Amino acid sequence: MIVLLPPSETKHEPRRGARLALDSLSFPELTTAREEILTELMATSALPNACRLLDVSPGLADVVARNQRLREMPTAPAGQIYTGVLYDALDLPSLDAAARARATRRLVIVSALFGALRVKDRIPPYRLAMGVTLPTVGALAARWRPHLDPVLTAAAGSGLVIDARSAAYVAAWQPRGDVADRWVALRVPGQSHAAKHTRGLVVRALCRHTGSVTSVPALARALAPYVDVTVHHPTRPGKGWTLDVTTR
Repeated sequence: MIVLLPPSETKHEPRRGARLALDSLSFPELTTAREEILTELMATSALPNACRLLDVSPGLADVVARNQRLREMPTAPAGQIYTGVLYDALDLPSLDAAARARATRRLVIVSALFGALRVKDRIPPYRLAMGVTLPTVGALAARWRPHLDPVLTAAAGSGLVIDARSAAYVAAWQPRGDVADRWVALRVPGQSHAAKHTRGLVVRALCRHTGSVTSVPALARALAPYVDVTVHHPTRPGKGWTLDVTTR
């Protein structure tokens, strides 16, 4: 089983830590694409119209300018770098050792800059969203798609793919073939803030769950102590399952 997460726009800024080492990150097959996108992001962030190109408010020009120093900045584990509503609800530091180990194995963060990460991968804070089109690389979701497909298909193995990503990040990889039959999208009604919080609680529950979850009914049973769950079967082959989840 893998659980796919989006990154967060807000990020922790570590004061000290090793510099970025792309070849140390999980999924080394992505290193060449990471290097290409990192290089272009740094160059784009130095342009006068960088905020417009990166679809960022001019009030965040200093955050965009910081992208120029990504190779020199201190890093921290991705699980600490990403903050915001979902990650606050997930609250990795408060999990016990066994649950943190499961988080390391189960969670995969899909990133516009790094493609895919595990929570222990050390990265610097950056500003880049999957919906951006870089001048040379092009649309990031389309650029990542052929690279992520074999990597995440292999990571999924024969288990479930539980998807807590937002639409922009889903565009970068959608399971195909038999993996699509094990793809489960988490759907949360309501406002964005509340939905992110609920997704974080669901992901936390999956990290705490000690048993194996090998089917969608088993997933629904595992989550039942924490949230109300409604299972929707695939509407057609390759479409995947949907799990409606609401807090009590």
